[in-house]
Amino acid sequence: MVKKVKAETMKSLLEIYGESCKERIARGVEQAACFWKKKDGTDKEFKKFCEENFLDFSDKEVLQKILQKAEEYWEAVNGCFTKMMLGLLKNIHLETGEITQLDKLFSQFSPMAHLEEDLFENKIAFFFLLNFPSFSLEEKEKFGKSWSRQEWALASIGDMFSSRVPAELYQKINKAMVEAEEYISKYNISLANLTGGKDNDEPCFPKSEKKLQSHWGLRDEIKELYGEEQGGLKKQSALFKVMERIIKQEIPQEVINNSSKDFSWNPFTNETKGISSTPEPDERYSKWLSVFKSISKADRYAFGHSNYIDVNFEKQMKISEKEITDLLIELLSSSQFKSVGKLISKRLKRPLKPWDIWYDGFGVTESSEILDKVVVEKYPNLETLKKSVPEILMKLGFTKEVASYLADRIEIEPARGCGHAIGAEMKSEKSRLRFRMTGGKINSNEFNVFMHELGHNVEQNFTLQKMDSYFLRGVPNTAFTEAFAFVFQSRDREILGLKPSSNLKDEKTLSNFWSACEIAGVALVDIGVWRWLYLNSETTPKEMKGAVVKITKDVWNTYFAKVFGVEDEVALGIYSHAISFPLYLPNYPLGKIIAFQIEKYMENKNLGAEMERMCGAGNISPQFWMKNAVGEKISCQPMLEAVDEILKKIG
Repeated sequence: MVKKVKAETMKSLLEIYGESCKERIARGVEQAACFWKKKDGTDKEFKKFCEENFLDFSDKEVLQKILQKAEEYWEAVNGCFTKMMLGLLKNIHLETGEITQLDKLFSQFSPMAHLEEDLFENKIAFFFLLNFPSFSLEEKEKFGKSWSRQEWALASIGDMFSSRVPAELYQKINKAMVEAEEYISKYNISLANLTGGKDNDEPCFPKSEKKLQSHWGLRDEIKELYGEEQGGLKKQSALFKVMERIIKQEIPQEVINNSSKDFSWNPFTNETKGISSTPEPDERYSKWLSVFKSISKADRYAFGHSNYIDVNFEKQMKISEKEITDLLIELLSSSQFKSVGKLISKRLKRPLKPWDIWYDGFGVTESSEILDKVVVEKYPNLETLKKSVPEILMKLGFTKEVASYLADRIEIEPARGCGHAIGAEMKSEKSRLRFRMTGGKINSNEFNVFMHELGHNVEQNFTLQKMDSYFLRGVPNTAFTEAFAFVFQSRDREILGLKPSSNLKDEKTLSNFWSACEIAGVALVDIGVWRWLYLNSETTPKEMKGAVVKITKDVWNTYFAKVFGVEDEVALGIYSHAISFPLYLPNYPLGKIIAFQIEKYMENKNLGAEMERMCGAGNISPQFWMKNAVGEKISCQPMLEAVDEILKKIG
């Protein structure tokens, strides 16, 4: 729209509402004009719309009434669409039997695809653009310290319409992501089929009934094997080789999601018996690339952001890419990383292996078999676990009243994939907790995932059901809900009634630090791949595979080689999130850092009461949330200093 029309509109509104509204008028007209198209009306109609719909918020009664009505409308819209989405994805997300073609078609249908465009066409979007200024991340950091709760809510409303993506493109994005998620959900490897012992035909996992999903199941099995004295190293080596084959797309496609006992596969030699052996045709990178291409096509429709990377960090995470990257590099460049690596090597009585990035021997005394037995005895089935949720929450420090309140608002369901949690978005609905169960029973790894997702659900209910404004529901970004999930997950042994070792606190700190370093490397790979894709947007799946392998090696050689003593490893590229959840992985290390600060603050305090208080801050900027929660900004230093103290103590 030409400057003349905007200037005339601003002048007209100033004459009506006066100088006190000058800044809001300027921002509002500029925002609305940015998205106004010819099909929305003529220049004259734009000016008339602004004159009829601009509101003078100096009248507090007018503002309060608009906020109340807006909250009611948006809760209805978001809540109903979320409920619809749950129904459409039910057979993809949950164990309901074989996925049919009809299931796939409905899962790829996004009823929200047309919502944004419809809101623009009926002028609702323009109403909000005109009346609620959008503030940049820099402005929020500068002015937010003096904002009231209402001003934060107004700023949150201003973020709602920052793009005008065509409905057909939203459909394509949804289709690409659902197809990627379906691909991952069915990516299972049966352990009983793996060979490669003393003789090539010797089974690595004789009699095993486990079917492990990549990457979660493979990684967690490696973790479990640290408790196995005989043969654990060889089994870990086999699983790690499976991961390498997946990353390099050398894995025979015939072994994927094949639980038949009539074949064997040696991941060391990549030979199969009793079945054909055809390398998977770069499917991993085809799905990944499809997600990138569909999302990047929306870049041209975003307001104030050049690409999805900027949107992800500046708008969704509300923290700059540089700030997050600096935190990750600080962890990986620390002397503590190398020192803890030496400690692990000493405990293992051998040089570190690449898969020791998932070392899980801190404070663990029981084998996976013993832990599985404890879980099955305590929670023999899903119904028993469901009924136990109030008791679990009370053990974590929540009052009986709050525990019952939360449990009544959580629906627990068996997942087809590893697990996830979905918030309700509407106070009358329940949040969903999904986790995988093996053969109708729950093992220790699955219970650990359950505890993680329970942390998400508790946060989701606090930040929806008890929030003072619907527009402030949630937390600043996904890393914060991951932080609470990590806090819950770390207490799984406590809930199972297992006695803590005398040095459990120190061991947990070392474990959290080591896993934070591991996932920090994975996050740097995720960011690096997206940077590469934007520079090579016309790439092929094969070319992308080569780039991902190179990026993983570069990150490994820069930060991990000096700790592990080996170069050119690709393990950091195994994470499935990178394929189906674009740029999600940086939330994990950030969540680890935040979780440590929260845990440290909560020492000698009640977890239930403190979590409810912290969640009450809602969806404000990350650093203001942290100061409110623990009295300091997001920082690696508390974790690094704690690790230093432990290392000095150990000697």
